[in-house]
Amino acid sequence: MLVPTSMKKTEISLNHLTADELRTRYLEFFRARGHAVIPSASLIPENDPSVLFTTAGMHPLIPYLLGRPHPAGKRLVDYQKCIRTTDVDEVGDGSHLTCFEMLGNWSLGDYFKQESITWSYEFLTREDCLQIPPELLYITVFAGDENAPRDDESAGVWLSLGISQERIVYLPAEHNWWSTGDEGPCGPDTEIFVDTTREPCERAADCIAGVCKCGRFFEIWNNVFMSYQRSGGKTERLPTHNVDTGMGLERTLAVLNGAESVYETSCFQPIVAALVALSKYSREEMKQDQRLERALRVAVDHLRASVFILGDERGVTPSNQGQGYVLRRVIRRAIRFCDVLGIEPAKWVESAQVVIDTYSNAYPELSANSARIRNELSLECGRFQQALGKGSRLLEHEIERLKREGATLLPGEFGFRLYDTYGFPIEFTQELAAEQGIQVDPEDFNARFEEHRAKSRSEAAKSGLADLSEECVRYHTATHLLHSALRKVLGEQVQQKGSNITRERMRFDFLFPRAMTKEEIETVQNMVQQWIDRELPVGCEVMQYTNAKTSGALGFFEDRYGNDVSVYTVGDVSKEVCLGPHVSNTRDIGRFKIVKEQSSSAGVRRIRAVVS
Repeated sequence: MLVPTSMKKTEISLNHLTADELRTRYLEFFRARGHAVIPSASLIPENDPSVLFTTAGMHPLIPYLLGRPHPAGKRLVDYQKCIRTTDVDEVGDGSHLTCFEMLGNWSLGDYFKQESITWSYEFLTREDCLQIPPELLYITVFAGDENAPRDDESAGVWLSLGISQERIVYLPAEHNWWSTGDEGPCGPDTEIFVDTTREPCERAADCIAGVCKCGRFFEIWNNVFMSYQRSGGKTERLPTHNVDTGMGLERTLAVLNGAESVYETSCFQPIVAALVALSKYSREEMKQDQRLERALRVAVDHLRASVFILGDERGVTPSNQGQGYVLRRVIRRAIRFCDVLGIEPAKWVESAQVVIDTYSNAYPELSANSARIRNELSLECGRFQQALGKGSRLLEHEIERLKREGATLLPGEFGFRLYDTYGFPIEFTQELAAEQGIQVDPEDFNARFEEHRAKSRSEAAKSGLADLSEECVRYHTATHLLHSALRKVLGEQVQQKGSNITRERMRFDFLFPRAMTKEEIETVQNMVQQWIDRELPVGCEVMQYTNAKTSGALGFFEDRYGNDVSVYTVGDVSKEVCLGPHVSNTRDIGRFKIVKEQSSSAGVRRIRAVVS
């Protein structure tokens, strides 16, 4: 997808729509053509360790694009919330966003290029849809290579709809070929652009849709035709063909409304207005100062992204690992830019309600989880302000020392110490140092970070711990008590299938064929708490795995164990083969509460619990 570094204001009046109007028109258009409307999936992918967040509209549908039947049928349409942080440093220009929405429609072995392209053209140009003048549309199609021929079929459909040959551009695979990776389904795509100026840039004849990044051509839609399969280095045709399309909601609104940035659309204006009202600068002052304008956009974007992550039905909380680390970085980065604007961090947190109010119609989970959103933002804001004072002072002193010595490279060891001790994201340290003309030694930092991560993996990862903090260790011992209680209440058919532990919560997957009743959940929770209150000692004994099994120790992950294993015993209630670490007494765990019981996959249930 071509993403210009800046946007140009459309020189023609198009159809001014709000976000709600665009979503509604899109869904209704495809509903009328036999598509089932499906809800937006969670931002947190289920059982997919390859990515931290849902990064595109098609991401939740990959299993169905790979052949699994979808319960809603073969024609689907939705709008999907997404998080993408690969280019978070670019946030602040006119188009890059951390959180964004994708409109998408799919054919799972049903219609193909003729219908897909025709419907896209109709939605873009019809008076009751987007009303974009057809003469503003430019198209790119696959030019062909050794794996697949030129996509003359797609080009032919566009020609039949009235798009002239000079507005159809053939581009190579790097522009117009989609795949899931080196293996799997793939195929050509056709991308649709709007000419926002009708005038070429200084590149003249080389100002080409899909190639030139001057901002003239604005990509508005992408139709992917999955008709091939890559396997063993070969590309072969699939017996069934799928269609996957995607339209960025915010960027589409920007071009429709003739805006110079996505922040001028209805998606952002209420949030922008709220933060401007809190700033010591006026809106005009911000527009005239690039530094202030960028700070405002970052504070707005990151507030929206934080609210969506925290308000998600599988919402995570700030931490130093995985999704929690991304969330922590986004929140703390926003607070830093609030300082540039003269906005009190606590006031920035309060503005989360504006985001909730703006989006709760489309995403009701934000209203349902509003208390959690505000509470977690407030807690993280407080944590960061405490760390900020200590860490910033240390960083300032180190920068002053380097300047006195005429050095321009901050040791990676120092950057890692700020990260490990004070919770400073390395990106944050880099940004602060860069403002003083200092660079952080990336190789030194990465080496120390990898050493730290390897140690953590060897000691904790096999037990499902995010790190070796006191909080994680408490949760780890609690999983043993939970496992034992589940087997006593539900039967010995219960077997642990996995766990994931952070400083804020535990997630425990276990084999069981049905949902637990409310009474069963309460019984298990009370049983675990009773064992905690008994102040049971936790002991460890090393023995051969066969002897451990003979002694009655539970162990369901044989592939993780060697000949000698550690057997952890919790009083008279639990005995399991485990890699540790654990508390020495259950009294150290505290209060245990099950917050959710749900399905994880077929025949596997998942419990989320917290301790305090």
